[in-house]
Order: sequence, then structure tokens, then C-alpha cells
Amino acid sequence: MDKRLFEVLACPLCKGDVKYDKKKAELICRPCGLAYPVRDDIPMMLEDSARTLTTDERLGKS
Repeated sequence: MDKRLFEVLACPLCKGDVKYDKKKAELICRPCGLAYPVRDDIPMMLEDSARTLTTDERLGKS
């Protein structure tokens, strides 16, 4: 995914920053506790397509 895209992407719920997890192909919003999938380099920034982070993921431990 193009790194310039991170400059304009924000969590659709809290409008905060998201971090890209390349290994899992997800955009992570720790404050909301959600991970948005990235499919074919397209971020799926809908709450319905997001998964809930585990406690360790939310704390940045994994």
C-alpha cells in the first residue's frame, strides 16, 4: 500500500490515526479497538468489515 495514503486515512469512527500492519494486511485503530482489513491494496474502512482487537493487540503487545 502506498505510504502517502496513510497521511489522509483516519479511523471512520474516532477520526484518529490508524497504523498499517503489513503482516496481517490491516489498518489498526487502538483507541477504538478495531482492525480494518486491506484487500488488494484497498482499505475496507467500514465498521461492519472490521474485527475487534484482542487485549494484547490493543495494548500493542502483538
